Amino acid sequence: MPDATAVVEARVAQILARALHLEIPSADLDLFETGAIDSLAFVEFLLHLEREFGIAVPLEELELDNFRTIRRIAQFVNSRNGAQPHPGHGGTEPPSGPTISTRTNPLVIDH
Repeated sequence: MPDATAVVEARVAQILARALHLEIPSADLDLFETGAIDSLAFVEFLLHLEREFGIAVPLEELELDNFRTIRRIAQFVNSRNGAQPHPGHGGTEPPSGPTISTRTNPLVIDH
């Protein structure tokens, strides 16, 4: 029987594949250093991660080292909720509390 971290690692890899079309070959691959994820993709990934696991990642608690690899992401998720799936798992209900939003104000350029 796989441990909780391995189960969450598999789910995180599925999120990356489904949402960002990324196939990550190793749970220890640095997603930022290799360029697999840039800042915009990271924000989108956080949204999916929050929905999948029913967690919130407040901006003041955002530490990029927790998100460098699939293994670190799984450890972070386990520390938040023990890897319990969010009710209605599938991304239909956003987590409660303040989170990073993927919605931004339109860029206005004044000539």
